[in-house]
Amino acid sequence: MSSMKRLTKSAVAVASALLLIPSAFSQALDPRWLFALGDPRLKDRRIEVAPGQIVSLETGKPIPFEDMIRELKPVPFILVGESHDSLPAHELQARIIRALYEQDARLAVGLEMVAAARQESLTRWSLGELTDEEFLRASKWYSAWGFHFGYYRPILAFAKENRIPLYALDTPQEFVGQFQMRDGEVLPGKDKSVAARIDPAEESDRLFLRKSLESSDMPDAVKTAVLDSMFEDLFRTANGRDQDMGTRSAAIQKKDARKVVVLVGAGHLMFGLGLNRQVREKSGLAAKGIVPVAIPKGMSSVTVSRTLADYVVGIPAEDRPIYPEIGLTFKSPPDPTKLVIAARPTKGAARGLDFEENDLILSVDDRIFPDVEALLVYLADLPRGGQARFRILRQGLERIVILKITTT
Repeated sequence: MSSMKRLTKSAVAVASALLLIPSAFSQALDPRWLFALGDPRLKDRRIEVAPGQIVSLETGKPIPFEDMIRELKPVPFILVGESHDSLPAHELQARIIRALYEQDARLAVGLEMVAAARQESLTRWSLGELTDEEFLRASKWYSAWGFHFGYYRPILAFAKENRIPLYALDTPQEFVGQFQMRDGEVLPGKDKSVAARIDPAEESDRLFLRKSLESSDMPDAVKTAVLDSMFEDLFRTANGRDQDMGTRSAAIQKKDARKVVVLVGAGHLMFGLGLNRQVREKSGLAAKGIVPVAIPKGMSSVTVSRTLADYVVGIPAEDRPIYPEIGLTFKSPPDPTKLVIAARPTKGAARGLDFEENDLILSVDDRIFPDVEALLVYLADLPRGGQARFRILRQGLERIVILKITTT
């Protein structure tokens, strides 16, 4: 692979992770929390948030959970942010959904985690027609989303039990990134699917993205590539996802006249921008955002911008994710039974092991899997301290790789 391809692929991966997945495990505070964006009257003010505390944008002061739920009663759209691998963030989402449902049972839940093209699998699972494993495979949960289903199972089970409609919101993965790349290369200007007209309403979203990238700790070479040659394309891609999810969220509310709760990465909601803005514009109705901030151990509170969200909730930072990450990615060959590794793993349990791009997996624990989805579901169930024995084929030679799920 050329150095340009490596760079652009790395840029897209790092930028996506930065924007959509604020880490719940880093002891460094998220620099985005202090951006001076949002309501011009308040954007230069800051607030302190302690673990378990909710601070309201309206007053800048702590508010009881029950009061927040009461204030949200007339609001048609509630957007609840998350760090995707943070258990406290998902527990907060579950608590909010339960409280809103007790207040008004006419509720619907929209999910960033499932592409709209997979709505049928989500509906069939909610009706009891698919098992969890069947749903995970049909929805391509692990290959398209990647974060452990265990984080979301309690939320979705509550919706299923109480017949709360579930809606898939996200743009199909195969269309994400089409604006800026083809086969790993940056496209020439004439081939880019970038809107010719810049909407002035998007300027705050654009500024948020640029400041996010500038304040990140990504390698200098990657940051330069992103900011200089790829920024506008990355923005159009991110903005396109928010527009898609906003349009679908508005359609849900219009169709069923239900309060819509959207679960989405917190980066989509900060400062009332991104998806929050899109929902308001697409529906013409009010939307409120709730953003959790992870407070590192040893700190009694953190300082954030008062305009970070309508409600900012302090949650405890965790030492590690409760569900281990595997870190393997796979190509999509014409024959789905051929399980081919896409790249040398750089994270998770597979990092540093003898896996290479284009390795063909022959079996895992002496089992042959019919497709990538079945293998990923199997690996997701490996407990900490467990392991899996991979038999792989590389350049005509077989080798064995033992993947261990460490306990640290």
